[in-house]
Amino acid sequence: MNLDLSLLVPLLAFTDAGLRYIGAGMAIGIGSIAPGLAIGMMAAKAMEAIGRNPEAQPQVQSSMILAIVFAEAIAIYALVVAIMIGFIF
Repeated sequence: MNLDLSLLVPLLAFTDAGLRYIGAGMAIGIGSIAPGLAIGMMAAKAMEAIGRNPEAQPQVQSSMILAIVFAEAIAIYALVVAIMIGFIF
């Protein structure tokens, strides 16, 4: 069996479009790790606080929702950057 590797060389070439899409994927992938972890930790701590002091539920819930919104904004910025990398630049 004779395998001709010269036919695979064009498929292994790095192109500008391919690298752009890899960069966009890395931008959204890396950019959404921290907000995901932050939202999970905030929700866990809020449930723990409500479990310890149920009377403080409205204050804890409103603070948690505000913090989640700020953390989610970072993921939205990463999405915008990924879209810009993929389609504009």
